[in-house]
Amino acid sequence: MSTRSEILELEEQLRQAELGPDPAFFERALADEAVLVGQDGQPARPKATVVQAHQPGAGPKFTRVEMSDVEIVEHGDAAVVTCKGTYESVNRSFTLTFMRVWLKREGRWQIVAGSVSN
Repeated sequence: MSTRSEILELEEQLRQAELGPDPAFFERALADEAVLVGQDGQPARPKATVVQAHQPGAGPKFTRVEMSDVEIVEHGDAAVVTCKGTYESVNRSFTLTFMRVWLKREGRWQIVAGSVSN
């Protein structure tokens, strides 16, 4: 399987985990030392916070999550993904722009860095 197809599959799993919600996906997919920059520009969203935010009942329940403008730039055992995500719940819809860095270590891909903005 090519790096691109592996990353596309993981990105689809991430999309499904947002809909779930599925905290176990984020537990597996986020490296323990992942650096995530939030909408405030500060590197402040540690793995535990992301996993907790995706517990059933912890946040908004999305009825639709769609990713668009997905670009993948391969760097050997790393890949940079940029995309837009549109999220819909019963009474709200919004779009965010993401950048994620996936790194393959010991045969397993994990997110080691990322950012989100409006």
